[in-house]
Amino acid sequence: MIDLFVYGTLQDHMVQQSLIGRMIDGAKDTLEDYTINTVLMPPYPVAVPKDGGRIDGQVLIITQDELTTLDAYEGECYLRIRVWLVSGREAWVYIVNPACYPDEDFAISQMD
Repeated sequence: MIDLFVYGTLQDHMVQQSLIGRMIDGAKDTLEDYTINTVLMPPYPVAVPKDGGRIDGQVLIITQDELTTLDAYEGECYLRIRVWLVSGREAWVYIVNPACYPDEDFAISQMD
């Protein structure tokens, strides 16, 4: 099973049901050093790096097939990376894909 930190539309049970065919009650958690931006992809929120930022969301436990479906849903302007959450849990998260915004300066760091 795979841990995915979500902070936007993927928290919505109706969106989950329509995309992966089930609803998931996630565990609350927080991602630090990111903030939510709604200007880049209105009206959708996207996580962008910001020192001292915090995003509250939840961790969904999903299958590889569900992750593949969600990758397609998020599209090319979201980048999926591994992060550590405040709880100490390691999870995937969708953040801004800098390749879609060449005029912006995003400092993205990923776990190895």
